[in-house]
Amino acid sequence: MIKAIIYRLPDTSIQGFELSGHADSGPHGHDLVCAAVSAVTFGMTNAVMKHSGIEPIIDQGADGGYLKVILPDNSDQEARRAAQLLFEGMLTTLETIAHDYGQYITIFEKQGG
Repeated sequence: MIKAIIYRLPDTSIQGFELSGHADSGPHGHDLVCAAVSAVTFGMTNAVMKHSGIEPIIDQGADGGYLKVILPDNSDQEARRAAQLLFEGMLTTLETIAHDYGQYITIFEKQGG
């Protein structure tokens, strides 16, 4: 199962996220839930870098199954607003995936990261 943790700051903005585990919803290379979650999270991370100019702190497992992306504290407000919209869009998409495939992905929200 994929475990997604969304880290929120006290102002409710998203500071980052952490994914761990594997969906195991199909054979390796044909796991649609894993592919969807990967596409959404990697695409959003690339979009944050391109459209906000923020270089997030990224920790990635060597053989898959782990990704952590955190916004640095020193980002300016305009850039953070752009990143927030992208993070919230990612969360909405992950929630949509979980709605239909909840046996393969769980989403938690925590304060801090």
